[in-house]
Amino acid sequence: MSADRKPGFNTLAIHAGAHPDPATGARATPIYQTTSYVFENVDHAAALFNLETFGNIYTRIMNPTQAVLEERIAALEGGTAALAVASGHAAQAIVFHALMEPGAEFVAARQLYGGSVNQFTQSFKKFDWNVRFADTDNAESFRAALSPKTKAIFVESIANPGGIITDIAAVSAVAKEAGVPLIVDNTLATPYLMRPIEHGADIIVLSLTKFLGGHGNSIGGAIVDCGTFDWFKSGRYPTLTEPSPSYHGVTFAETFGNFAFAIACRAFSLRDLGPAISPFNAFLILTGIETLPLRMQRHCDNAAAVAEWLSGHPQIDWVNYAGLPGNKFHALAKRYSPKGAGAVFTFGLKGGYEAGVKLVSNVKLFSHLANIGDTRSLIIHPASTTHRQLTDEARLRAGAGPDVVRLSIGLEDVADIIADLDQALKAA
Repeated sequence: MSADRKPGFNTLAIHAGAHPDPATGARATPIYQTTSYVFENVDHAAALFNLETFGNIYTRIMNPTQAVLEERIAALEGGTAALAVASGHAAQAIVFHALMEPGAEFVAARQLYGGSVNQFTQSFKKFDWNVRFADTDNAESFRAALSPKTKAIFVESIANPGGIITDIAAVSAVAKEAGVPLIVDNTLATPYLMRPIEHGADIIVLSLTKFLGGHGNSIGGAIVDCGTFDWFKSGRYPTLTEPSPSYHGVTFAETFGNFAFAIACRAFSLRDLGPAISPFNAFLILTGIETLPLRMQRHCDNAAAVAEWLSGHPQIDWVNYAGLPGNKFHALAKRYSPKGAGAVFTFGLKGGYEAGVKLVSNVKLFSHLANIGDTRSLIIHPASTTHRQLTDEARLRAGAGPDVVRLSIGLEDVADIIADLDQALKAA
């Protein structure tokens, strides 16, 4: 390939960050299953610990297998740098740890994964980090939720479980006016369907457990620094703009420029909180990413066919899939995600809560479990599982009412997927 040619997405999914192993010639990225690394000499060790040079110190902070994964994710999302961590939840915790101080606030979309709602409203309280909620489909509600204590705005590109497509550009305009970074969870879309950086995102978080890994065999998360935010402008982010006592007075934003946030997340938050990704999991996720473009297109094509079939079924009250022409978010899906509206969507059963429980109890091809983004088709009744910790009112606001069933459509023959739903609906 010529030096001036920019690789396409499929090429990046296979090659970004990876080179034959210099010691053995191995073409696949090796699993560097080690805790630590030998320094060249005392000066080399000192330079590493002072952040004067980049290299491996300890696998809690970085690892060669992890480094390839990070470079690949950054390339696919279009960011300046990435950090891989133990899970999607760990990625969120690391991001906010680098941004927040006690008493600070952030604004989040109300329509989020139930685990994120719980993390934001319960666990983050222990740090005195406080959330205000806004409505995903109303950018002005984010403006109304702002306060002088606001440090960030958080949304999902495609909301889980509701399948709502976020108008990222509109929310980004609010964030820019307020002088705070926009954080976008791009788990359901993946960079194959949508690149939030192109619509105004400053930080991207991902659960690698889902579509990027894609096979239900490994847990991981990632943070992507888009390199677009001016950390000095507002003076609200001392972790990045004030000399760090942990590193002999290094000022992250000054020293590392447009990838300062990724470095701060690694050298400060990951170092001290410790949710490191396993090298083996990094290897499995890397392998999964190589087929991401092929898998995501099949996921979307199957999901569109299943959603259309369900929309005509007499036992189904409604189907919320942005890929359907009559859906409220169809225009946004065409704008932001033209290759497909994702593979996760919800529908409502006319029989309500009890019908939902019966349906998930009678599927055979579908797996009833709390995950999405697997090669296999997955089903769950959020009100009785992932969102059961929320109040009835909060479940309704999150799009997880008593009648709601969530599907994650897999890669099986679509006729077999539909047949399984058909027999389970009859049994229910």
